[in-house]
Amino acid sequence: MPHRHHFAHPHPARLTLLALGLLAAGALAGRVWHTVAVGVASAAVLTTVFLLQQIRHLANAHMAFTQSRLKSSPDRFMIRSRRLAASLNDLRVTASRLPDALVLIDRNDRIRWFNQAAEHLLGLRRPDDRGIKLDTRLARTELADWLQTGGIDPLNHVTAPGQPSRQIQVSLLPYGQQMRLLLARDISHMTRLEQVRRDFVANVSHELRTPLTVIHGYLELLDPEDMPDHVQILNEMRLQSKRMEQIVEDLLTLSRLETQNQVSEERVAITPLLATLRKEAEALSQGRHTIVLENHCERDLLGSMKDLHSAFSNLVSNAIRYTSTGGSITIRWQCNEAGAIYSVTDTGFGIAESHLARLTERFYRISSSRSRESGGTGLGLSIVKHVLNLHQARLEIRSVPGQGSTFACLFGPERLLKAESVEHDGPMTDLSD
Repeated sequence: MPHRHHFAHPHPARLTLLALGLLAAGALAGRVWHTVAVGVASAAVLTTVFLLQQIRHLANAHMAFTQSRLKSSPDRFMIRSRRLAASLNDLRVTASRLPDALVLIDRNDRIRWFNQAAEHLLGLRRPDDRGIKLDTRLARTELADWLQTGGIDPLNHVTAPGQPSRQIQVSLLPYGQQMRLLLARDISHMTRLEQVRRDFVANVSHELRTPLTVIHGYLELLDPEDMPDHVQILNEMRLQSKRMEQIVEDLLTLSRLETQNQVSEERVAITPLLATLRKEAEALSQGRHTIVLENHCERDLLGSMKDLHSAFSNLVSNAIRYTSTGGSITIRWQCNEAGAIYSVTDTGFGIAESHLARLTERFYRISSSRSRESGGTGLGLSIVKHVLNLHQARLEIRSVPGQGSTFACLFGPERLLKAESVEHDGPMTDLSD
């Protein structure tokens, strides 16, 4: 830990290494925690499902054995029957004592069985709640609404009906013949750890702002003409300090988005926003690409102008960074029956299908060397995902290696506004070199 007086004359290389180390620690903490959390959750689900499958298989075996009892001797039948019954009872006791809440519901959504954890987390009571419809028992909760919609997708970070201080994750799985199994897991501890990670990244990023500003300021004071033998080193340090500043800004943006529950409800005029995006694309491209702008939808958006511009601009800058000289970038705004789509299509390197699902993870790299050469921070698509989530929109990615990619932001009709009349200087479709 350096002494306070060392900062009187900060050494650029030393401060740069310090900044890199702290940021790497924050990034590693986030990625390791995400991996551990996913692994623990997946293992718990698989263990629970395996256990319940064993119960069902043993019950079926016991029934089949009972039906064939006439073909066996009475003594042999009794021994095997008791053995199966004991194994089945052991598994039932184990299931009843699992830390995850389990509720078995029939084809009519009535409660058939539940374990002890379901009493604590979901507030169920035996024997009164057996035979009652689960959504009726959980009325006026988020779970009831979720069940009535079919419970197709898992529900995360829900307040436990039985313990309001707890957060649970809920899944609905098919089980047996036309029955379903509700699985609820207490994720309060993981939620607290995730909050610690977010606070750590936000605090480190905020604290790095000052030393990075000092580094950048001292580097600007150094004149390459005064040190001709170190021109290349000086230029590289300036480049990396700017990149570090961008990483810090992106981390702070992500931290802010993660703590937001809603965005400002303002009119976002699409036509001038698209014109701004085209100008930014041309400035970043420096004439190396063909920039195409297409506006086929006379609708504005309801949301945050700052956040939407950040998300849309990230998609444009990514397309330019990963498209070779001579390629084309198409920025498109169009309507359909489901709402409206903002998309950016490039003729770049393309992305293999195996990478698509992980592109919005923090610092996820398809090619580390290519990302460093392009100057990207590895956080742009994470920002896009969070902005779209806050606008009840989603990101769709289509890509073919060697042919290019399309990143599309899909907005529902509730976010669309009839565009205000704007005087245009040219046609709705703009082609610039």
